[in-house]
Amino acid sequence: MTPTTTSSPDLLDVADPDQTHWITLRSHHSSVRIARRSMRDRLTGWPLPGDLRADAVLLVSELATNAVLHTCSVRILCGIGLIAPGRLRIEVHDHDYSGQGLTRREPGPDDEGGRGLVLVEQLADSWGVDRSRLTSGNAVWATLSP
Repeated sequence: MTPTTTSSPDLLDVADPDQTHWITLRSHHSSVRIARRSMRDRLTGWPLPGDLRADAVLLVSELATNAVLHTCSVRILCGIGLIAPGRLRIEVHDHDYSGQGLTRREPGPDDEGGRGLVLVEQLADSWGVDRSRLTSGNAVWATLSP
């Protein structure tokens, strides 16, 4: 599974704080639920179609889950921004300093997990992994539009 794009500007380039939302969380299973709820609440106030908001919350959940399960980070940083009318960017930054990027998994039909990046690839317009200027770990990002 290869990202459809390999580099993209940071979400922080969005100048209007009313069009961005960031949350820092402990790298713990319970934090994924908090990230979902926080992003869903923020997206409710933005002029976006309901299905786009639902897809964005799902992608935040998947990317945050990957950061919690597959890195040795103590904290993760989740962000979402309205980068153009109707166009979202989602980012999850970890503190994985190994430089290994994402590990490819091929889940079997009976596996309960391992499909997060498959969902990202299917739902996102583009996605990728960059070195985070905020945490020095990975910054996994995705863009969505209607």
